[in-house]
Amino acid sequence: MPPVPADTAAPQPPAAPRRDAAAAAPPGSEGAEPPAAGEERAVTAPLVGPPGPPKAAAPERETWTRQMDFIMSCVGFAVGLGNVWRFPYLCYKNGGGVFLIPYLLIVFVGGIPVFFLEVALGQFMKQGGIAAWNIAPLFKGLGLASMVIVFFCNSYYIMILVWGLFYLVHSLTDTLPWATCGHAWNTEQCAEFFHLELCQNASTNASAAAGALNFSCTDLANKRSPVIEFWENKVLRLSGDLSEPGEMNWQMILCLVTTWVVVYFCIWKGVKSTGKIVYFTALFPYVVLILLLVHGVTLPGALGGIVYYLKPDWSKLAEAQVWIDAGTQIFFSYAIGLGALTALGSYNRFHNNCYRDAYILAVINSSTSFFAGFVVFSVLGFMASEQGVDISKVAESGPGLAFIAYPKAVTLMPLSPLWATLFFFMLLVLGLDSQFVGVEGFITGILDLFPQPGAGSLRRELTAALCCVVCCLIDLSMVTQGGMYVFQLFDYYSASGITLLWQAFWECVVIAWVYGADRFMDDVARMIGYRPLPFMKWCWAVVTPLVCVGIFVFHVVNYKPLTYNKTYVYPWWGDAIGWVLALSSMLCIPCTVLYKLLRCKGSLRERWQLQTTPIWGHHHLEYLTPEAEAKLLAPEPPKEKTTLFETVI
Repeated sequence: MPPVPADTAAPQPPAAPRRDAAAAAPPGSEGAEPPAAGEERAVTAPLVGPPGPPKAAAPERETWTRQMDFIMSCVGFAVGLGNVWRFPYLCYKNGGGVFLIPYLLIVFVGGIPVFFLEVALGQFMKQGGIAAWNIAPLFKGLGLASMVIVFFCNSYYIMILVWGLFYLVHSLTDTLPWATCGHAWNTEQCAEFFHLELCQNASTNASAAAGALNFSCTDLANKRSPVIEFWENKVLRLSGDLSEPGEMNWQMILCLVTTWVVVYFCIWKGVKSTGKIVYFTALFPYVVLILLLVHGVTLPGALGGIVYYLKPDWSKLAEAQVWIDAGTQIFFSYAIGLGALTALGSYNRFHNNCYRDAYILAVINSSTSFFAGFVVFSVLGFMASEQGVDISKVAESGPGLAFIAYPKAVTLMPLSPLWATLFFFMLLVLGLDSQFVGVEGFITGILDLFPQPGAGSLRRELTAALCCVVCCLIDLSMVTQGGMYVFQLFDYYSASGITLLWQAFWECVVIAWVYGADRFMDDVARMIGYRPLPFMKWCWAVVTPLVCVGIFVFHVVNYKPLTYNKTYVYPWWGDAIGWVLALSSMLCIPCTVLYKLLRCKGSLRERWQLQTTPIWGHHHLEYLTPEAEAKLLAPEPPKEKTTLFETVI
């Protein structure tokens, strides 16, 4: 490409950004005339600069101390609880090892392209989740939508850490409180040892086994495990309905405040401090996972669990649900559509090789998910062996695995308090970095939306404190007796597969078809020194949007109203609240497009042209000059408009 981009698809190198430096009137104001056809407005006007005294240069954006800080932050954010408690269950449910075929295929055509797009966008624009979409200002609603989603995630995701902290504190005892009955929260139906599965066989031996425990099979049907009673009666104190919030649990409030204080002090000083903390929070869970695996494979029945996890069922490949589960899991576990990856990328040095980083992080993420399956199913195999049931009876995912299945398995092990403490500490650390990096991404987006160059660090600290306080106040609704119903509303709707797929679809469409896939590939080449494989461009333009649309339509067609524990059905107004949470992010994109187009003057074509012209930042002056570009890319023969550009200089 030529050393100075003029009539090519590459972005123009203005010396004073169009709107950030007040070089032109705002859209819709008098005198804001769009360029005539064939004119290159960004080629000449910004280089001349606005009249009057020159503006002071913007301060340089903070960057990671070391590039490994960025890698660790992305690992900490993207590798979270979903890798441990969701992927192994999906793998077993969808044909064992066969599930890896659709999973890896969608990783390459969906996960990596969007992951790379978000990181590269942040690195090129040097802005957070909202301001980065100045690359196509008409679609700045994408940034607003990602901020809404990550705000909801920050609000409800921390409850998992609160529950984990509660379990961790109660693990520091000689006898685990959920291992026995007789506590204040237990009911008369509590039974420590029973095998209801034997009664379901309706055999004479089953009745004899039940009689040995002084219970009839009819009585056993009404008995409840102390693990479940601890979860529902002690931790959740569950009420009967969403409309019955009940009382707040002061112990949970204490855990909630403690967790938010820890999150705040992890992020209050910015990426310089966050980049140090993630070395521990990202790496420690791997140490615990290895310890749990070493211990798990020595337990009786562990091998059977691992075989069950990997045993291939080739017929599953013909089921649409398997492919949908693979795609949804990738968009969840890669943390796509939340704007946090864009924020993390914005702190990279301009010439960092984000293309290489995207592949490294994808390998780490997917490998962690696969490895965690061995840890989980070795323990579930042991649990099934001890209870004498098929492993399908004990296989769980989500909170059911973390707070019911695994705690129950731990009670069957020697030194159970030690393994419970290790597990819940790992759970806490695994979720903590996902939480504070998510909050970091939200704060970065807010600060970039309202830039005040001379404000200093106090403004950031106050913004972080305000964000944590607001989220904590929202979380108070989740530490009531009806809190679990509120938590599930947020989890099912606000950051669901539908909202993330909608977001990823529009990100690809805007970059590939509005800004230009070739144009963005040129921008990436300026940063890393070479163009990525054309495969990436075709994924953004065609393949990934089609994957997103296919999974999105499947989710909508197969939508089912929310239930809790497969028994409680949410009232209509509960589902209505959920859809409000979902649409509050999804509607940001079309509403912003309509608002910006209606606010402008001129014909529809002129409005489109004006609102899709990128707003460049000050850092582009240095990196998009002909001299800097010539160092990276081989120049092509100069063109007519290139000469015009140099004459103006």
